[in-house]
Amino acid sequence: MRKGEISFWYADIGLPPRRPALAGDTTADVCIIGAGYTGLWTAYYLKKANPALNVLVLEREFAGFGASGRNGGWLTGGFAWNHDTYLRQSSPAALRALVQAMEGTVDEVIRVTEAEGIEADILRTDELMVATNPAQLSRLKAEVTHRQRWGETRVSALNKKEISDRVAIPGALGAMVIGGVARVQPAKLVQGLARVVAALGVRIAEDTPVTAYAPGSVETPHGSVTAPVILRCTEGFTADLPGHHRDWLPLNSAQIVTAPLPPETWAKIGWQGHEIIGDFANAYCYCQRTREGRIAVGGRGVPYRFGSRTDTGGAPGDETIRRLTAILHRHFPDAARHPIDHAWCGVLGVPRDWCASVGFARETGLGFAGGYVGVGVSTSNLAGRTLADLALGRETDLTALPWVNRKVRRWEPEPLRWLGVHGMYALYALADKRETRTGRASRLAAIGNVLTGR
Repeated sequence: MRKGEISFWYADIGLPPRRPALAGDTTADVCIIGAGYTGLWTAYYLKKANPALNVLVLEREFAGFGASGRNGGWLTGGFAWNHDTYLRQSSPAALRALVQAMEGTVDEVIRVTEAEGIEADILRTDELMVATNPAQLSRLKAEVTHRQRWGETRVSALNKKEISDRVAIPGALGAMVIGGVARVQPAKLVQGLARVVAALGVRIAEDTPVTAYAPGSVETPHGSVTAPVILRCTEGFTADLPGHHRDWLPLNSAQIVTAPLPPETWAKIGWQGHEIIGDFANAYCYCQRTREGRIAVGGRGVPYRFGSRTDTGGAPGDETIRRLTAILHRHFPDAARHPIDHAWCGVLGVPRDWCASVGFARETGLGFAGGYVGVGVSTSNLAGRTLADLALGRETDLTALPWVNRKVRRWEPEPLRWLGVHGMYALYALADKRETRTGRASRLAAIGNVLTGR
């Protein structure tokens, strides 16, 4: 088994050659910090709107080093946050507009990849969220009703037979199905996007960490950048920037992937629709059937490192690998005799209210986007389009969405962050064990949510 090495997705395609670092002081019309999905989508839409714009992207490692090259490959366009949180600063009509805008991201990402010749193993399919005990089934029914009430027309429920006709998951009682999603090879997507952006004339300076920034200027070890617009697109690595240590919590997520499974194993499992699959456990998982017939399974490992520390090479611990392997074997027992080829991990950004946002202040020229809480493949596209409109001074339907310029308080200092997050996930694990044993919903998960305000 290979561990770390950024991710399996890079083992699949090879690590890209690094672009040169910043070579001394320079100027730009727009300076973007971070060359993941958000930064690259923002640069793409800026250049499409104004090809003459001087756009510079600064990246500490290489484009797609973080979550953009390590995620589960779910391109969903789903609204994964608490609706009531947005309603406190908005209206039901505006929130429904955000839900609809999110749904449109799948088609927009696919449109761009086809137009720009980006090959990223994108396959249109459904999302299946499976319930394997009565407590999960109750949550499933409530979630379908809730999403439909907020205008998600793609959402419906499958019964026990309907889910078993699609995929053989032991104990499955039903599933929430969301149409119009897609599976993607995330590293291929981010590397293809980086190539397209560079071809449009965007400068991407890799191996260039940002040590400080303020209105009009960005500092790096290789020189300073003077720019009237500076956009922070650092997602889970935001905590590494001076002055932003408590803005977003870097939550850890990990994945494993099997060796390619033979046809006779797939005949037992089914899964011929290549749906992306999760479950209604409190400590949920996320799975995909890859291009070459592997199963990738993701979930929370060590959820958070003390002091908001972030990893580098992405190597998860043995206990994390054991937990993910147990999920794989529980949901897909026919895969148990096949080896795990690769395991890796990375961080995603979590705001204090667990809801994503985009912000821009015209008076300072400073903007940001992120805090996606694990649904960044599609959300980053909408964020990039919105951030580009804000930076260009446009007033559009996107800039009026309720996630723009929300006020979110910061995370507590240590050790409160560590205690809260680890306590929450410990309660989730206990709740799942109790629900598996009794079939009744456990209040422990709700208590865990109270700990962190989720």
